[in-house]
Amino acid sequence: MRVPMADRMERLPKQFFADLVARVNERIRAGRDVINLGQGNPDLPTPSHVVEALRDAARDPKTHRYPPFSGLPTLKRAVSQFYEREYGVQVDPEREVAILFGGKTGLVELSEIYLNPGDAALVPDPGYPDYLSGIALAGGEAIPYPITAETGYLPDLRAVTDAAWRRTKLWFLNYPNNPTGAVAPASFFAEAVALAEERDVIVVHDFAYGAIGYDGVRPPSFLATPGAKQVGIEIYTMSKTYNMAGWRLAFAVGNSDVISAINLMQDHYYVSVFAAVQLAGVAALTGSQDCVRALVETYQSRRDAFIGELARHGVQVPAPKGSFFVWMPVPRGYTSAGFADHLLDHADVMVAPGIGFGTHGEGFVRIGLLDEEARLREAARRIAAAL
Repeated sequence: MRVPMADRMERLPKQFFADLVARVNERIRAGRDVINLGQGNPDLPTPSHVVEALRDAARDPKTHRYPPFSGLPTLKRAVSQFYEREYGVQVDPEREVAILFGGKTGLVELSEIYLNPGDAALVPDPGYPDYLSGIALAGGEAIPYPITAETGYLPDLRAVTDAAWRRTKLWFLNYPNNPTGAVAPASFFAEAVALAEERDVIVVHDFAYGAIGYDGVRPPSFLATPGAKQVGIEIYTMSKTYNMAGWRLAFAVGNSDVISAINLMQDHYYVSVFAAVQLAGVAALTGSQDCVRALVETYQSRRDAFIGELARHGVQVPAPKGSFFVWMPVPRGYTSAGFADHLLDHADVMVAPGIGFGTHGEGFVRIGLLDEEARLREAARRIAAAL
């Protein structure tokens, strides 16, 4: 059969990491002890009270029918309670909350909702690669703005011309940042709100790692900024805070017009998330948050163990302020992809080349703190030996 795909499928960006993952799997099949730190898949289990809530809800025949297309009202109320408790932000559960099939889905949908061919969206460089997917599907243009160590990994918007701003409809932000681990101060969000108002663009803040801050740092919510709901939304996923990556549950919160647009599109795409999963989400958001505090402590302990072990072997790496990633400079003489290959070939450690996150990711590799502490120490020793 020779039926060609639609042009939009040809515009999709290539999956940069697919070849690296294939090589890792090949080495594992050959019996190699590979420590895989190149992906962002949480390794710890979902809290037991959330699993129990799912089990109980799945046994109730009421959850076996189609839930409301825009999500369970009880989950939306739980989201509203969560934002007021955690960030002091008041959210109207009916008008300012949209239930998503994972954060990635919402990020891709927004470009399809707002971008026509020729429209533009600002994306961080380096940044989460899937921002580009929705932009490509919509036929829009991604305009990268640099985030570098020199600016504390905050946007350098001097790189965005007036002509680019005039075509821009969406501005993607992400703090705590993937891949750099940077945390933005509340003062930056105030500047972003003012600029979004001036330029008439929608801010989309990807708050996937919102719960994960270190050394007493609590990452601020964009929505806690005065005026934020007038210019944008925040996307929060259950994947990282509650280790619910495989459950595919997230939510968008903020501007009521944007939320309405998301719900309209999802009415045509989906029939809402399985009600039992939504009720498990309620249990996560409204139950004890001791599991979240313990999770952050675990990641901080892992971070300190990994970076400390590298330091003991003479390798100095900056400590991230948030997320569960370490953004490691590559040694002189290597590209990011070349160094990742070197570590896989000579240390059986997989890391993600920075170039896969954008041009300004060159010169770094991303390392996920997603294995037991002893394995992270072992990875650090292997990396140091490979240097």
